[in-house]
Amino acid sequence: MYREVDASHIAALIAITGEDARVLTQPLVVEQLSRDFYWYSPVLRKQLDGKVAGVIVQPLGAVEIQAILRYCYAQNIPVTLRGAGTGNYGQAVPLHGGVVLDLTRMDQIEEIQPEGVAVCQPGVRLGVLENEARKVGWELRCYPSTVVKSSLGGFLGGGSGGIGSVKNGNLRDFETVRALEVVTMEPEPRVVLHQGEAVHEILHAWGTNGVITGIWLALAPAIDWAQVVVAFDTFDAAFDFSESIATSESWTKRLVTVFEWPIPSFFTPVKQYAPNRKALIFFLIAAAELAAFESTAQAAGGQITYSAPYQGLRSRPLLSDYTWNHTTLWAMKSDDAYTYFQCGFDPDTVRDQFRKLKEKFGDEILFHMEFMKNAAGRVIPGAIPVVYFRSEERLNEMIDFCRAIGVFVANPHVNNVEGGGRYRPDNVQLLAKLRYDPKGLMNPGKMVTFQPEGQTQSQHDGQAAGAPHR
Repeated sequence: MYREVDASHIAALIAITGEDARVLTQPLVVEQLSRDFYWYSPVLRKQLDGKVAGVIVQPLGAVEIQAILRYCYAQNIPVTLRGAGTGNYGQAVPLHGGVVLDLTRMDQIEEIQPEGVAVCQPGVRLGVLENEARKVGWELRCYPSTVVKSSLGGFLGGGSGGIGSVKNGNLRDFETVRALEVVTMEPEPRVVLHQGEAVHEILHAWGTNGVITGIWLALAPAIDWAQVVVAFDTFDAAFDFSESIATSESWTKRLVTVFEWPIPSFFTPVKQYAPNRKALIFFLIAAAELAAFESTAQAAGGQITYSAPYQGLRSRPLLSDYTWNHTTLWAMKSDDAYTYFQCGFDPDTVRDQFRKLKEKFGDEILFHMEFMKNAAGRVIPGAIPVVYFRSEERLNEMIDFCRAIGVFVANPHVNNVEGGGRYRPDNVQLLAKLRYDPKGLMNPGKMVTFQPEGQTQSQHDGQAAGAPHR
């Protein structure tokens, strides 16, 4: 069904863009821009190594994207979307060649509205948006540890939460994404506006059902933060203290991350703040509460090994560089047999779940906990545990055991939206794909429940009446 890209297709794409500098064919460049961080998973590494596009195209706007998709639709050429390539599931890896649509040149912040909504193109780097927002009294509600490199569109297409989630919830909660402008892949591609609940048709769909070209993102009022590292003799004591801070409304926090030893030993650049064989907690706490926080930590038996005002993303050390999935990267630098899971623990039985996992697997699983606010407003213990890889069978055994004891696992070792654990049970992402990508040419193979045969056009096309001010 899918056609390979040949010289005539490349010539047509150059004619559409009007310049060959944005139609990239150099083999090394094409290979580089056909990859993301899927190599965090030894399973995906085996599946995805060697998958490359036929050509990379870097559009500048929605009208040009419509023309590219119109051509690719007519020619049966698959199209895979790419942001900054920091995803870990192979979202941006083309399984069937074709065109990789690299959106990094669409990187404008069009405005930051007075009520705290940023209007942006998808290629805006999250670090740039954070810095610009703070200049006018706002900050990102949440962002990944790859904030400096990550693009906003890529975060919406494949991300979930991060620094700030303990205070503001995850990306898809609390109307953080107010609206999306999306280009469809049809005989005549449309620009469709999604507002309110309609944004969930597109969020975390890996670019399988539309190209995000405009974003309205709600921000949070900026706060002066401080960075603090606290050490405890045991993981149990560290977890107890981190939970008490994360779940208390008395503290204003942006980050609460706790690490079991030996994970802190992997953080070579900040090893001076990691006492031997002690568990660590990294905090971003409101600077105005710092003195009281330090007293509370010491009274609980904690040792403060670092405390300083937070100077934004230029801070050194930048503690967020060791949290969320950056923790996995540091573990892999220590031993490339390490990989990870993405988990959600039950806040009411989490300690029993810890005990059962340790009894079963010992140091094959190392606890790395990230607190976050769920959609119901409760702060819960999430986790990106570091896992020692022995075989795919053992990995699946560990996942099955986690699920059997009530630990949610979003499996980062599969290359489809459904298996990754963030697929919506109401099927809105699938229904949007049926409407907007009838041939299944957008990132084919990544939404396995999609069947191009026998589809019908939904009566509701996701178009919301009225556009936010832009």
